[in-house]
Amino acid sequence: MNANLPRWCVLIPCLNEEAAIERVVRSVLALGAPVIVVDDGSDDRTVEIVRALPVHLLCHDRRLGKGQALRDGFREALRLGYEAVLTMDGDGQHLAGDIPRILAAARRYPDHLIIGARLLDKAQQPKGRRRANAVADWGISWACGRPVADTQSGQRWYPRAALDLVDLPAQNFVFEAAILIAATRERGLGVVSVPIASRYQPGLRRSHFRPVRDVARITLYTIGRVLHYGHVVRSYRRSHTQRPLILDEPAAATG
Repeated sequence: MNANLPRWCVLIPCLNEEAAIERVVRSVLALGAPVIVVDDGSDDRTVEIVRALPVHLLCHDRRLGKGQALRDGFREALRLGYEAVLTMDGDGQHLAGDIPRILAAARRYPDHLIIGARLLDKAQQPKGRRRANAVADWGISWACGRPVADTQSGQRWYPRAALDLVDLPAQNFVFEAAILIAATRERGLGVVSVPIASRYQPGLRRSHFRPVRDVARITLYTIGRVLHYGHVVRSYRRSHTQRPLILDEPAAATG
């Protein structure tokens, strides 16, 4: 599974994931992948559960937000010698079974971020979340200067050039938008989306993402980036007159 790939690990930021975290982590370990878990100040049994698993665990004493959890995870991955990181959420929304297809895309497109894009079973998404994601895709694609499918997905492959952007001054859910924009604009990375299913079935804990608050934060940041990079009209045309790059290869392609 690691042939022709840089040394990589899976990074799972989590907050109060006692219901799903063991299942998620074990499914990744079953693939033979090393795992870093960053707990963002959980007050349930998440840390207790993760401590019993063969993973690298970092813990925040208090809640610092998903952005800081990812930032600390990236820094730790780099410290441990990893050259790429595959992120996924700990609530069961992302499946380890999608990882081989993401890796296949990373092999084919080595200088790209790979997004596990929730393009399948989209009716599963609550209407409010679906609308919020559409707004975010519209704006972040503009800031990136290219079309991107599912800019809000947390299941992503970050190559080394993206990890080097770890110190971007953005917090909470804005961090994922910031690193996507900077990676495309400042590091020249492309973006490939690999279709995965939307999973919002009963039993998943309520998302920490708040559509109104977090989309507002992301929107303000994105507007600033559009103005910062300039060529506003050209960027808009490039991002909204082309189709995003989507690759849907079977898992068998990973070899």
